[in-house]
Amino acid sequence: MGSIRQHVNPLGRFFQQPLELPSLTALFPRPHQPLHLDIGCARGRFLMDMAALYPQRNHLGLEIRRLLVEQAETQRQLRQLDNLHYLFCNVTVSLASLTRQLAPEQLQWVTIQFPDPWFKRKHHKRRLLQDSVLNTLAAAMAPGSLLFLQSDVYPLMEDVTALVQAQGCFVRQPPDWWPENPLPVSTERERSVLARGLPVWRACFRRAPRDQGATMGA
Repeated sequence: MGSIRQHVNPLGRFFQQPLELPSLTALFPRPHQPLHLDIGCARGRFLMDMAALYPQRNHLGLEIRRLLVEQAETQRQLRQLDNLHYLFCNVTVSLASLTRQLAPEQLQWVTIQFPDPWFKRKHHKRRLLQDSVLNTLAAAMAPGSLLFLQSDVYPLMEDVTALVQAQGCFVRQPPDWWPENPLPVSTERERSVLARGLPVWRACFRRAPRDQGATMGA
């Protein structure tokens, strides 16, 4: 269920093959709407509910497990949500091909929720949020846009929030750890963790103005 992690090694040879992702024009009937990108979308149910709540945005889920993407796309079609799509890819390899086609102010929300923590230090290079991914996001995100991170693994959140702050293009929004989810929809895993009485660690960042991005630290 929501608490089960299915490991996929993003550094495996198969997942290192770059994919040219479809254009937004091919995916959405209104391709120029603001975009919400959910990275590591799993079964996609969070994003499906967000797409229904925010029809004035396009919502795109990226996931490295192809079967989950196929299942999510089937459900999307049943709900007839034309402002939503899911794509199979390894973001560390293929994200840049997607962001290059975005208009300067288009990427408004990025959510990364409960990514695989890869606990062993030697496996940290397999984690989803790496410098390359963060730099690609920073270059594409509109000033003032939201980067929302959450996990039930505190050491992971310490690491990834430090990474974001060191990158210098994002401003952490107080409080450091948000006690409540600022979004109107929870993921399956978030509900599962909270139902067991366990904590969830959340952090929100805003993209700094472009003229400050090169100099802003934490």
